[in-house]
Amino acid sequence: MGELARSRPAVWAGCALIAVAAWGCGLGARSYDLRGQVLAVDLEGGEVLVEHDEVPGLMPAMTMPFKVGYPGLLEGLRPGDLIRGRLVIRGADAYLASLDQVGAAPIDALPAGARGHLLEPGEPVPAVAFLDQHGQPRTFEAWRGRAVVMTFIYTRCPFPTFCPLMDRHFAAIQREVADDPRLRDRVHLVSVTFDPAYDTPAVLRAHARELGADASLWTFLTGDRDDIDAFAARFGVAIARTAQNPTDVTHTLSTAVIDPDGALVTVYRGAEWTPQDVLHDLEALVLEALVLEALVLEALVAGS
Repeated sequence: MGELARSRPAVWAGCALIAVAAWGCGLGARSYDLRGQVLAVDLEGGEVLVEHDEVPGLMPAMTMPFKVGYPGLLEGLRPGDLIRGRLVIRGADAYLASLDQVGAAPIDALPAGARGHLLEPGEPVPAVAFLDQHGQPRTFEAWRGRAVVMTFIYTRCPFPTFCPLMDRHFAAIQREVADDPRLRDRVHLVSVTFDPAYDTPAVLRAHARELGADASLWTFLTGDRDDIDAFAARFGVAIARTAQNPTDVTHTLSTAVIDPDGALVTVYRGAEWTPQDVLHDLEALVLEALVLEALVLEALVAGS
């Protein structure tokens, strides 16, 4: 491909416009220019891993995977290619509607432009300072020793199939956890708002009451908006706000499962997961912890 940009037939562009995956609570479709370098190409999964520059109004420079609008966009693409593309957001997901190769460079030759990279399984969750719904300072250290399920919402989300769906899923998980003696003292749920200007502790406290959230099992967090945006980006969440309409927030959906040591286990992107999916993960984590505790106890007894 050399230094020449690749162009795509118009028919493919039309297909890309109707090949919509699902993304957040914004009204209608939005698109953004994306520039960066390809680090990996997943032809089978229809995905490309890009170390990209800042996308103004959406997310900081970082490294993250992107779905493509149609498989042909990935043809001939290789790690090291410099690309520009058009990122489209609609519904609850995102995709690249266009993707052009504009150059190539050794991957190690470019500076690491990301302020933070996408968290990988096994990496610790960043110790960001938040406020809970009672106005008390919190970091994720507060739940060390418990498996944590975390998602991102805002209370004014107008679409029932986005943030309210996450609330309903968490309410269902809470019911199951509360009824299971193996899980109740070993699991915690966390919802982080990305609308802190409106979602104050008092607003989150009222929201928690409406959902029937048990404070011993489910915590709501707010904090500094820039800190929240950077934290959310580590889990693949991108957020765009409209100044003229504070309730018009476009965002991705990501729900993370975190182990009792504070390390990421997995991230469910979008809204396709079910409470049973997460409960299965939690049961596996708790069983693992119980087995480990039994082994430690056995070793202590044998050594006494």
